[in-house]
Amino acid sequence: MDADDVAEDLYRLPPVQFTAARNAQVVEAKRAGDAAAARRIAAFHKPTLAAWVSNLLARQKEEAGQLLELAEALREAHRTLDPEQFRTLSHQQHAVIAGLARQAGGLARQAGQPVSPSVLHEVEQTLRAVLADPEVAEQWATGRLTKVPAVSTDFPGTSPLAQVSKKDAEPEEPTPANEKAPDAAEEKRRARLKDAMKAATEAAAEASRRDDDVRRAEEEHEQATVRRSAADERVALLTAQLGEAEEERRTAAEAADEAAVRVRGAAREQKAAQRKAASTSRAVEGLSGGDSAR
Repeated sequence: MDADDVAEDLYRLPPVQFTAARNAQVVEAKRAGDAAAARRIAAFHKPTLAAWVSNLLARQKEEAGQLLELAEALREAHRTLDPEQFRTLSHQQHAVIAGLARQAGGLARQAGQPVSPSVLHEVEQTLRAVLADPEVAEQWATGRLTKVPAVSTDFPGTSPLAQVSKKDAEPEEPTPANEKAPDAAEEKRRARLKDAMKAATEAAAEASRRDDDVRRAEEEHEQATVRRSAADERVALLTAQLGEAEEERRTAAEAADEAAVRVRGAAREQKAAQRKAASTSRAVEGLSGGDSAR
């Protein structure tokens, strides 16, 4: 049994189905005598709902490629300290992340698992982590994320200062007398530019989170408004039904009162008829007795 093939199938399933399906595959591997595959499959972790939705998006090759290309371009901008490219890509990433998160929500609905705005917010957090961290991007591309990664505003492996440190570790060539030493002012300017770009990244991420918060609040408000309208309609329907029931009750009460009057009248007439029947019966008996005497 190929554990990787099993993983591919498992991580496509909605999280609610994951554990039972994984356990069934473990049993199947053991039955087949493949203890190594059974151990690997048993170690697969159930993904959170947001991670599963992010995995759905990772399997869309065109969209995944678009995000990974943007991530590489952002890291290149950090490597080269190109502020113009950085500004352009920073504006682009917000639109790309928001659009991909909406698409991920659509994929979840198609898979029969609609998700809430808060889950889509976590999907956006995952996509920002993909942009910032090559290791997260590599893991996401496999479609096997199990949880939402932390977002970093740094770009690992792309820091100009890290590159400088690497160069410093190598043996230094003696500087010829006719060559000028590196300009200290230029180094300071580049360091300030790096700090400014990092600050801009953090500010953009914060602004994006605030935008997400506003959009999520608006969506929740819209959903609450829809629920309130439905409740108002229900109240109006029940109020109308209550009015009809009260009218029926009033009509029935009047009919019951009228029937009670008729019952009492019928009872009086019944008693009168009984008295009359008893009187005539006695008269008949009296007459019958007189005839016998003669």
